[in-house]
Amino acid sequence: MEIFDKYALLYDEWYERPFGKSAYKLELECLKSLYIQKGLSLEIGVGSGRFAQALGIKYGVDTSKGLLRMAHKRGVRPILAKAEELPFKDSVFDGALIVVSLCFFEDPLASLKEAYRVLKEGSFLLLGLVLSESPWADFYREKAKKGHPIYSYAKFYSYPQLLSLIQSAGFKKDKAYTTLFEEPQDKYPVKNRRIVEGFLPEGGFFCLRALKLSF
Repeated sequence: MEIFDKYALLYDEWYERPFGKSAYKLELECLKSLYIQKGLSLEIGVGSGRFAQALGIKYGVDTSKGLLRMAHKRGVRPILAKAEELPFKDSVFDGALIVVSLCFFEDPLASLKEAYRVLKEGSFLLLGLVLSESPWADFYREKAKKGHPIYSYAKFYSYPQLLSLIQSAGFKKDKAYTTLFEEPQDKYPVKNRRIVEGFLPEGGFFCLRALKLSF
């Protein structure tokens, strides 16, 4: 999306602000609890590469040249491509990550099917996102109504919708965690650092690991 090229610096600088920095650390902790460190991995919608760098992910796909340049500086091999059309052969990766990007993909089901295609049997897809039931989704939707340059393009999916998407793509839900149990705001550092197993709608950040299993 061209919007991410236009606001690449603004997007990345958010992670250096008091709230963004603390939220990132909490989200990363949640993802690490489900991430399997093995083999060759890929982040789809890699953005500026902060999560990929922290998790040791080698390859990153995005449609923004500006964000890919930042990811490259963080040690990620940048690939300019759409999530719906990954430029890889079948069954080459041991793990894939999609963090806060699914809500911006043009076709989320096609994106998940592509992730399934490029993953090996027995490998995993790890998702991190804000779900529609969360008060944080309402917070970001209000920002969108006021013309926020990025959230205006976001579409938030409910927990049942997410489960339907991953199942339709061929994955099987494995394990999930919820975190960010605070009143929505974006100015002050996060204080509540609880991470709870399962889906809790009052949480602001949800992590789900899904598996590509052979039948």
